[in-house]
Amino acid sequence: MKLTKGEVVMLIGSKIREIRQEKGLTIAQLAFEVGIESKQLIRIELGQINTSLYQIFSITQALGIQMYEVFLFSCN
Repeated sequence: MKLTKGEVVMLIGSKIREIRQEKGLTIAQLAFEVGIESKQLIRIELGQINTSLYQIFSITQALGIQMYEVFLFSCN
């Protein structure tokens, strides 16, 4: 199954939100750790923006996970 760009962006954002919630972090806390505005993180989690790989790297570092973990999702 081939995913569209928008679908991939939404899946990555959902995965970031899932992991953030598992870690017990608020959007404000994670945004502060990453050095971005809360509004930007909300848009990333909702799949509204296609953020850079560096931004994803920064988010994963703040979450204390490996970068590949946000790419582990089902393509079904």
